[in-house]
Amino acid sequence: MRLCLLALLLLLATGSDVTASEGDRKPNFVLMMVDDLGIGDIGCYGNDTIRTPNIDRLAAEGVKLTQHIAAAPLCTPSRAAFHTGRYALRSGLGSTGRVQVLLFLGGSGGLPPTETTFAKRLQEQGYTTGLVGKWHLGVNCELRGDHCHHPNTHGFSYFYGLPFTLFNDCRPGEGKDVLADLQNTLWQLTLLGALALLSLVCVRVCGLLEVSVSVIVAVTCLSLLAFSVWFVPFELLMTWNCIIMRNQEVVEQPMDLDTLSQRLLGEAQGFIERNADRPFLLFLSLAHVHTPLFSSPGFAGKSRHGLYGDNVEEVDYMIGRMTETVDRLGLANNTMMYFTSDHGGYIEDADERGQKGGWNGIYKGGKAMGGWEGGIRVPGIFRWPGRLSAGRVFDTPTSLMDLYPTLTHLANATHSDRLLDGYDLMPVLEGRTERSQHEFMFHYCGAYLNAVRWHPPGSESVYKVHFFTPNFSPPGAGGCYDTKICLCHGSHVTHHSPPIVFDLHTDPSESSPLTPDTEPRYQEILQQTARAVEQHRATLTHSHTQPDTHSPHSEPVLNQLSWEKILWRPWLQPCCGTFPFCGCKENTTSTLA
Repeated sequence: MRLCLLALLLLLATGSDVTASEGDRKPNFVLMMVDDLGIGDIGCYGNDTIRTPNIDRLAAEGVKLTQHIAAAPLCTPSRAAFHTGRYALRSGLGSTGRVQVLLFLGGSGGLPPTETTFAKRLQEQGYTTGLVGKWHLGVNCELRGDHCHHPNTHGFSYFYGLPFTLFNDCRPGEGKDVLADLQNTLWQLTLLGALALLSLVCVRVCGLLEVSVSVIVAVTCLSLLAFSVWFVPFELLMTWNCIIMRNQEVVEQPMDLDTLSQRLLGEAQGFIERNADRPFLLFLSLAHVHTPLFSSPGFAGKSRHGLYGDNVEEVDYMIGRMTETVDRLGLANNTMMYFTSDHGGYIEDADERGQKGGWNGIYKGGKAMGGWEGGIRVPGIFRWPGRLSAGRVFDTPTSLMDLYPTLTHLANATHSDRLLDGYDLMPVLEGRTERSQHEFMFHYCGAYLNAVRWHPPGSESVYKVHFFTPNFSPPGAGGCYDTKICLCHGSHVTHHSPPIVFDLHTDPSESSPLTPDTEPRYQEILQQTARAVEQHRATLTHSHTQPDTHSPHSEPVLNQLSWEKILWRPWLQPCCGTFPFCGCKENTTSTLA
């Protein structure tokens, strides 16, 4: 009897230890971000033509945020803010001119090594961290292989995917995205040089004029130079930009888009399976639905919204597989899953096959349109069974920058030594409050403060004040169809004095500006936002060459999107093989690292 009692006590004690151990284990995180997805493209946010049952299920089993905001309406600055919890301007990734994102993998710009990402903070807490998919925040600084901007340097212990992004240049026949007008100008100069050389040779051979050999040699050199400046960086762009890396090794150059989806999904599932017994962070950064659009056999022609709809439905399938993997491994109750997009849909992109970009629902504008709601309001879905109540919906303003403080809080990481612009989301997600800590949000168009969002305490109203707006073209259009993308400076924008004011609570489509006659708080709105702007600007460095005064270990923050930083440099180009003869095909049957 005594032996039975002793055995029972030991069993209870052991069981208590196991329970305590499981309870003390840090949570896992699976973050899933789509590229260029419009908030109106999925069912749980109002779409009734594209089928997204898996994303809808994620929302039904978790928390849906209806006013989830990207810090920028373009890839590079939005993702910089997402990873760091700080406006992109603080990292030198706010554009002052035409170039608003990184354009060449062989450029020297990117997320500075001095910045701290949530992945690095979690890695310090013992997490295994992985990034599968798109990065688009740079690779090298001074030499090929220094990897100063690489995901491995920024806290991701494992990386597989696109160090750059998708552009139309990645698929033959899809047209050109990267400085297309400059490419055309250089091509014309090349033709003129060739024509001039041919004319001089003909004149000399026919004896019409006396042309010295030195002149012909000089024109030949100029023609070859013009040809090289055009052909090497631009005509070989698919080789330079469209590659796949595993950690710091180039494994495919150029990449095969036809098998990319299944490889990214397989890598993401494999990462979870390999790390199921320890705390992990996985960021699945999908290549969809950026152009060029995929045409996967299992989804081609299946949707009611053409090729774009096929792509969104494939995204939904991938999200469903990720959820199934977490559930199958018994990780659901200890794993926060998150779904979003880096910014709104690209509405100007279309061809003879139809619309190639997304739908932003009732919201005005889209990708690259500054502070207009369609370019910055994105899906925000969190699922965590046992921790977050299913089916909750919150309309309070939240931000992609909130992921940094939320993840570091849950991982018990120490406070950041840098000023953060995001806030811990857990009080909202757990229903302890219906208001986030974002009283003000600042919306940037490049490096320029475009608009301010104000959620007054004790009010349902959310006021948006636009200081300037991009000029749509042609006149009367809803986007920049003439230039294909809106710009943020000079004659490309219209400044408003007084600013344009909307109440997003009653007018989410930003169609009816408020006036002193229609809004009793009109003057107060202008005064409060002006005061907030002044306080916000006091936290910014005064130039791109000054350090972040909130960090004791900071270095000068340089403009990462200057021409000097973004233009292609052969000595920075990642390459498999011997440069410039870069090229390799990934062995997809090999064992994962």
